Amino acid sequence: MNLESLVDLAGEAVVLTAGGLLIGAAFGGFAQVSKFCLRSAVIEFSQGSLGSKVAIWLLTFSAAVAVTQSSVASGLLDVTGARQLAARGSISGSIIGGLLFGAGMILARGCASRLLVLSATGNLRALLSGLVLTVVAQASLRGALSPAREALSELWTVQGGASRNLLSLVDAGPQLGTWLGILWLGCGLWLAVRARIGFVFGISAVGVGLAVGAGWLFTYAVSRFAFSPVQVKSISFTGPSADTLMGLINSTSLPLGFDTGLVPGVFIGSLLAALVTREWKVQGFHDGPGMWRYLIGAALMGFGGMLAGGCAVGAGVTGGAVFALTAWIALAAMWAGAIVTHLAIDEVGVRPVLSEPSIRRVDGL
Repeated sequence: MNLESLVDLAGEAVVLTAGGLLIGAAFGGFAQVSKFCLRSAVIEFSQGSLGSKVAIWLLTFSAAVAVTQSSVASGLLDVTGARQLAARGSISGSIIGGLLFGAGMILARGCASRLLVLSATGNLRALLSGLVLTVVAQASLRGALSPAREALSELWTVQGGASRNLLSLVDAGPQLGTWLGILWLGCGLWLAVRARIGFVFGISAVGVGLAVGAGWLFTYAVSRFAFSPVQVKSISFTGPSADTLMGLINSTSLPLGFDTGLVPGVFIGSLLAALVTREWKVQGFHDGPGMWRYLIGAALMGFGGMLAGGCAVGAGVTGGAVFALTAWIALAAMWAGAIVTHLAIDEVGVRPVLSEPSIRRVDGL
């Protein structure tokens, strides 16, 4: 049975939810095995090293770019209607939100996706931080923090369309994007071989990027056969996590869609991977100051992610794969904010106040 028949039989909402669940499970499993984490890559880079963590992040990012852009070039995918490109975007939001998100990512010891993945492995620090991030994100989207987010977003905006597409701005197309993805993938493979990360870790890192590409392809394919308009999108966590949590709190049922299946799918995939690899373990906070660090970081990511238009995956990888101008600016700001925060907090002298030295590790939380 093909996708069109499934949409006719079950409806686009059910098919989108099932697809989100499967793609999310693949993302969660691959992310748990590879230990994919932007924070880990930033810390390694700030220490003057291009080792295993940078290699894993680059493999994921380049795989997402390569598969997405090659799909556009071959006519299998059309992303012109995607929110990251079609809607009006915020340059100021990308810069300020990206900086805040990057700082929060260091404090909370993981980005939004990493918190969700680690929550499924029994990490209670990640679970609580993720809940705080989600609540603050919802407050930033529709609650008490939304006026501040809207005011910062309106400081510097850019119209949707060609002016928000980096490839269009340089008079290029998806062919250039494809070759750039392949080039970066080659660099990632070289770094991976040099760092000896192992075949399983390398394949899993590529699998995370392929899951992002699969999200774009799947939602576009459904949109072609759906009776109602379907938003072409891929993996993101700040907004979907907030909507899922608020839906569970405020309603007896969740509206079906890609995002509805995505969040539980990532959790399930990560849980299964942790159980198979025997990495499931209950972990909690070690002291009060350390707990404050996580909560402050989660709050910064919740507001920053909504302001920037996405998290380290939603903007940094998913938006980056379609060469959205604001996504690339947000990603650069996340790197900058994370590097400055890491050097200022973990490397200088305020560690006794905000961090937990006994559990400090590069892999996150």
